[in-house]
Amino acid sequence: MEADTAAKQAVLNRLRRAQGQLAGVIAMVEAERDCRDVVTQLAAVSRALDRAGFKIVASRMRECMTTPEDGSTPELNEHELEKLFLTLA
Repeated sequence: MEADTAAKQAVLNRLRRAQGQLAGVIAMVEAERDCRDVVTQLAAVSRALDRAGFKIVASRMRECMTTPEDGSTPELNEHELEKLFLTLA
């Protein structure tokens, strides 16, 4: 459970950082800042969101692909997990 809590906190930290960066981008657009600066910051937001998504998928990968104790099918199969990764690319 502790690993799940740490992974969740890491994801939340990344999302909060992206939220702050996005607020900065909005302020830059409102202030009519140079487009190069805006795009650079927007790219940083995009990377932060990608990292959060990868962290979510990576931290849940084992859990999603493991057969539950009740013997039911796993939450995600290999193909579905690969599709999730590619969605982030």
